Amino acid sequence: MNTVLEAKNINKHFRKPVDFHVLKDISFNVKKGEFASIMGKSGCGKSTLLYILSTMDTDYEGNLYLNEELVTGKDHKELSRIRNEHIGFVFQFHYLLSEFSVIENVMLPAKKLGLKSEEEIIHDAQQKLDMLNIGNLAKKRASRISGGEKQRVAIARALINNPSILMGDEPTGNLDSYNAENVFQIFKKLKEEEGLSLLVVTHDIDFAKRTDRIIVMEDGRILPD
Repeated sequence: MNTVLEAKNINKHFRKPVDFHVLKDISFNVKKGEFASIMGKSGCGKSTLLYILSTMDTDYEGNLYLNEELVTGKDHKELSRIRNEHIGFVFQFHYLLSEFSVIENVMLPAKKLGLKSEEEIIHDAQQKLDMLNIGNLAKKRASRISGGEKQRVAIARALINNPSILMGDEPTGNLDSYNAENVFQIFKKLKEEEGLSLLVVTHDIDFAKRTDRIIVMEDGRILPD
């Protein structure tokens, strides 16, 4: 089974105002088609780890591999391309551009990547929206749809470039139980039908219990299974 993401001996320090060792010798991997969750108390380093894994933070020691290729040490331009092509990201807040339509929001990462024509991107964006049962919202302004719908649009946007892995930072943290369940079912479907790998930081124990594996963090370390 292919490894999509691997962290080897990741260490992270915050130097100011005093030296704080926030991540301590983190090693683990995520396989193709695996749905893993990360849990731990606030301040244990979960979000810091996710920022490193998503290549947004490059100030760490250790090595990070994506699709078995070393990404540590690559320049910002190359990392930006890798991130856009291989990593989908869903945050607690949807970060949609409210003045844009739903479909325009979904298209943005594909336009940035620049590998497809406008027609292909529109087609792909509509396909993602249809897959998430919100195809009818394509032309609506992002400011005019509900919170649960916005989070589904954010998921469609994260999927537009057919990433190798989808990462989530508390993707259900802002939603009621009905919409949180919707997001879980979407993630499960992506794993089962598309073979997508998922890595989700969550506080929701019911959500985590239903993933393939829970990675528990405490004081900057991963606890043994």
